[in-house]
Amino acid sequence: MSKVTIRTFWERKRSAQKIALLTAYDYPSACLMDESGIDAILVGDSMGMAIMGLPDTLSVTLDDIVHHAKMVRRGARNALLIADLPFLSYQISPKEALRNAGRLVTEAGAEAVKLEGGADKFGPAIKAILDAGIPVMGHLGLTPQSIHQFGGFKVQGRDPEARQRLKDEALGLQEAGCFSLVLECIPAPLAEEITGMLDIPTIGIGAGAGCDGQVLVFQDILGWGKTRFAKQYADVRGLTRQAIEDFAAEVRSGDYPGEEHQYS
Repeated sequence: MSKVTIRTFWERKRSAQKIALLTAYDYPSACLMDESGIDAILVGDSMGMAIMGLPDTLSVTLDDIVHHAKMVRRGARNALLIADLPFLSYQISPKEALRNAGRLVTEAGAEAVKLEGGADKFGPAIKAILDAGIPVMGHLGLTPQSIHQFGGFKVQGRDPEARQRLKDEALGLQEAGCFSLVLECIPAPLAEEITGMLDIPTIGIGAGAGCDGQVLVFQDILGWGKTRFAKQYADVRGLTRQAIEDFAAEVRSGDYPGEEHQYS
């Protein structure tokens, strides 16, 4: 597999080839994804809920993202590495946004950053980051950093006004220079319509099959988490629990360690 870049995303859009992304937060996971041909790896603030035991993404810090992205960088040789700008790392000012995006590149090795919200609010921040040569991925629909404003994790874009706003915001992010756009938890027909409007690729998560690609949280596809739109491809959680139970039972019974696990 050749190195994936943002140009690969554009080429896939033009040739109608789907793009596959997963989240990763550590080196072993990134190695497996890279070996398996995943196009891009997102070090998302979803780590707050997936591996940190938090109720949402709002407490995830830039230092958290940098720490985990460094590990993922060591395992991601071919996949495009995208890192999230977490809550309050880009909302304060364009200068702060650029400084923090720069940290994700210089300290963690990210090749692109992702931020949530429309260009009407964050256009200056997007411009500052792009002017420094850092690609930006947008994110619309259910933007987890705004859950208190939404009243929880709820599907977005169901009424006519909200649908039009999302379409306008998608065009605005494309105009602002985003190379791609995540659409999260919006009705499938709306996601397909937005995808058809844009020249840049859309990446769906809970947004139906009409997007140019899909992203899921790694833990969800392995059975560690449960999300309606996430398909479980393996019960790794069940296998892991059984291994732990078997280990504990053998230690207590004296069956482990055996002769083959000892040095003479």
